[in-house]
Amino acid sequence: MTIRLPGADGALRTYTPRTEPLAVTTGAPFTSRTVFSAAHVVADPYADVSPDSPAAVDWDATLAFRRHLWSHGLGVAEAMDTAQRGMGLDWAGAAELIRRSAAEAKAVGGRIACGVGTDQLASGTVAEIRAAYEEQLTVVEESGAQAILMASRALAAAASGPEDYLEVYGHLLRQAAEPVVLHWLGPMFDPALEGYWGSPDLDAATDTFLEVIAAHSDKVDGIKVSLLDAQREIDLRRRLPRGVRCYTGDDFNYPELIAGDEKGFSHALLGIFDPLGPLAAQAVRVLDTGDKAGFRKLLDPTVDLSRHLFRTPTRFYKTGVVFLAWLAGHQSHFTMVGGLQSARSLPHLARAYELADGLGLFPDPALAQTRMRNLLGVYGVEQDR
Repeated sequence: MTIRLPGADGALRTYTPRTEPLAVTTGAPFTSRTVFSAAHVVADPYADVSPDSPAAVDWDATLAFRRHLWSHGLGVAEAMDTAQRGMGLDWAGAAELIRRSAAEAKAVGGRIACGVGTDQLASGTVAEIRAAYEEQLTVVEESGAQAILMASRALAAAASGPEDYLEVYGHLLRQAAEPVVLHWLGPMFDPALEGYWGSPDLDAATDTFLEVIAAHSDKVDGIKVSLLDAQREIDLRRRLPRGVRCYTGDDFNYPELIAGDEKGFSHALLGIFDPLGPLAAQAVRVLDTGDKAGFRKLLDPTVDLSRHLFRTPTRFYKTGVVFLAWLAGHQSHFTMVGGLQSARSLPHLARAYELADGLGLFPDPALAQTRMRNLLGVYGVEQDR
């Protein structure tokens, strides 16, 4: 059966969906790379809320999706950008998410790391920002999860220069109970983070970032870099102190960065591994055998989908991620906290469906096609009978 999909030009085209999903298998834990998937939250579709209300979360469906990721051997990066931190999920909701997910991880033996930020503040002094970070770090550490120190909008606005970043991060790293992951999120993901690390010049910002790491390398497990610039990540990776990992957050160039070169490689902490979870896990297990070509053969074809989901404005990639989770049967609806299901156009979603279906990402292609048809019908797109 074919389906009529709208293109970017508004014209309808006929697409023939595949009838069988990609065959994927589970297996042993990864040995060559540490891999986290940043995970989305599932909204409660029956909650009577508005886009600016506190998030109404379907906790059962949200935790079930994390069990899906853990079942394939992936770690979960919790309460991160993919979970709509600052775009529908406030700190109170994030704290509840951290506690619930960390408890679930302990129950099933899953690996988890959780975002620590300052989103309980709209703005503040450097001292207030440091205290906000401390509050969130306490919640994460008490949950038993590893901490990911996220970039702070408030710090980006309040800092007068690199010295403020050195002071705040130095203080946090000294008091962290266990090594953390430092997160550098570029302004393409969040425009409020322009000039992070004290300078709009990325070379100068990198020097400050590395100065923080060098001064506290015993407290830095790794860095998560989301700048969508493969060469910059490679250059930064090569300058890290021994023992500090680079986790790629580059949703445009991840296969080559994870595969690595003669001088090293990146581990992974990626939003695109939310929809790609089983396929990504299978690819990493191939890489564990030393077969880089086989790894690239599996993962390279996914890049078109990822670049489509993360196209400008990149911060709205979450809409595509949740859309694909609905089509794949991981949730019963296409509703998002903050009403963000409206953030991408119908042609964008149609192309996401086509690309994901072509990769065999839907466990039940017939269900995905039915749900896609239902969405098209809401928009007035009639299908051939």
